[in-house]
Amino acid sequence: MLNDSLRGKSALVTGGARRIGRRIALALAQSGANVAVTYRNSEAEAAETARQIEETGCRALAIECDVRSESSVRAAIAASVAQFGRLDLVVNNAAVFESALLENISLDQWDEVFETNARGPFLVAREALPLLRAAGGRIINMGSLGGLHAWAGHAHYCASKAALHMLTQAMAKAFAPQVSVNCVAPGWIDLDGQPATQAAHFAAKTPMGRNGSAEDIAAAVLFFATGPHFITGQILAVDGGLGLV
Repeated sequence: MLNDSLRGKSALVTGGARRIGRRIALALAQSGANVAVTYRNSEAEAAETARQIEETGCRALAIECDVRSESSVRAAIAASVAQFGRLDLVVNNAAVFESALLENISLDQWDEVFETNARGPFLVAREALPLLRAAGGRIINMGSLGGLHAWAGHAHYCASKAALHMLTQAMAKAFAPQVSVNCVAPGWIDLDGQPATQAAHFAAKTPMGRNGSAEDIAAAVLFFATGPHFITGQILAVDGGLGLV
């Protein structure tokens, strides 16, 4: 265990089956939380994440969930509470990332990105709110540097993340004082399968001299999960200074 700061609490991480979501889920478990992770298509990866969570000594649950669907979200939260008896923390991590020229983006592409990246966190937060209020809980949304700075080749993604940043601040006001709501906005994060030349390009531009890691993002989430409940409505860029360039 890293520490016991979340001992006795339970968390729900959407899109927690792999990559950054898995690292977040494991960091929460290593701090003592029981963790449910949702997945849409990554059943095997979700089962592996649950196994790794259980290795920390905490309880785990993998739940199939489409965050775009009201009924699916409602069922996922019910399953998590049935397993753990409470809900203290929601991490809205599930997201879609896509590159496209703005003039070529179809209505279906636009809607798909917004349905996952903006509507999904809204639905999850709304359905979890009574439980979080009862627990004095927290919501952590996963934004993006793209929601703070325009990327011409990712207009629909950037717009959806900017919407999530504003939703974070609206939630922070609406859900206070019982629930704190904050947002982590990653810059370029090194992940498996990314083009090496692109990764090197961003590392060279970043003032800290490297790209971010999933561990960097998990640490920022853990800060909001365990730090002062008084902190709310914040958008924390975890980008090594890339947004300053």
